Amino acid sequence: MDVMTSDYQTFLVRRAQLSELSGFDPIWMPDAAFDFQKSLIEWACRQGRGAIFADCGMGKTLQQLAWAENVVRKTNKPVLIIAPLAVTRQTAREAAKFGIEVSVSNDGTVRPGINITNYERLHYFDPSVFTGAVCDESAILKSFDGVRRQQITDFMRKMSYRLLCTATAAPNEYIELGTSSEALGSLGYMDM
Repeated sequence: MDVMTSDYQTFLVRRAQLSELSGFDPIWMPDAAFDFQKSLIEWACRQGRGAIFADCGMGKTLQQLAWAENVVRKTNKPVLIIAPLAVTRQTAREAAKFGIEVSVSNDGTVRPGINITNYERLHYFDPSVFTGAVCDESAILKSFDGVRRQQITDFMRKMSYRLLCTATAAPNEYIELGTSSEALGSLGYMDM
C-alpha cells in the first residue's frame, strides 16, 4: 500500500462517526416473511445500522417492523419509526396483521416497544429515550441542505440502532448516498 492510500484510509477512519457496528443475531422472525425478507431482516439486525433500499411491493414495512421488534427485544428499550404522515396509520395496521404491537404518537408520548410518528412531529420526541430509529421513506434525506435532513440526522446521531428504508432502490447520486451514510453514523455527505 502506498503512502497516499494509507493517508486516505487514515483520513476515512478519522472522519467516521462510529467505529463499530452494534448488530446482533436476530431474536425473532415473522412467519409471514419470505426467505429474501428474512435474509434482509437478519442482515439489518446483524449490522445494527443499515439501509433497505428495495422497490415497491418488496415488503419493506414488514422488514422494518421485524427489525424494530428485534431491537426492542434485544434492548428492552423503545424504538421510533419515523414515516410520512399518510404512512403512520398504514404501518400500524400492517403491524397488527403480523402480530407486532405499535403505538402511534403525535405528541411525544412514548410507550414501551415500537412507537411511530410522522416527520413533522419529530421535534416532540426526545432522542435519548430511544435505542433505535427507523426512517421510512428515507429518500427524505436526499436534500443535502434541508432542515428536515439535519433534524433527522441529529435525532439519530447517538443511537446504536438505525435503519433507513426507501423504494429508491439505488439513490440517484453521491449526495443521496452521502446523506444516508451520515444518518447511519458513517461518513458525512461532505466527507464522501
